[in-house]
Amino acid sequence: MVKTYTEQLQGIVNQYMDSGEEWPATRREIAAWAVRNLLWAPQQSDLIGQCAEQLARAMREEYITDPQGRAVRAKHAARTNQGGEQLVLWADIRNAPPKHMLVALQQRRQQIVGDCNQLKQDMDSYNQNYNSSDQIQLSFDFTKDLMEIEAAASLAA
Repeated sequence: MVKTYTEQLQGIVNQYMDSGEEWPATRREIAAWAVRNLLWAPQQSDLIGQCAEQLARAMREEYITDPQGRAVRAKHAARTNQGGEQLVLWADIRNAPPKHMLVALQQRRQQIVGDCNQLKQDMDSYNQNYNSSDQIQLSFDFTKDLMEIEAAASLAA
């Protein structure tokens, strides 16, 4: 069976775990080990992808201060289909079309919902299968959290 690239990377992590190296480990430690052991090397075709990922990370991390003093993300990504091809288009909040921002914000909300769903699955599985003490319970209602953050920000302003 042909393994996907992700499955190959997961295999490298499993080899690292089996190698006797320190575990838990950082992703950089695992990557250094993989490169040292010739289990991973950048391909010429991957260089553009690596650069694109680094650019995307930088765009996600760029914040500006809006006229009301809020720190907001400057660049926003929206997945779209153009000519049968799925693309991720980036726009700056200061001049992005409303349609782009609506799609970008809706998609980020769906990512949060997906993260919360996975967190609940992980919590439920841990509690049911691996936790012999008090059950861990987390709230997925973020209303109070958001109110506290806004209140703290208004006090700091």
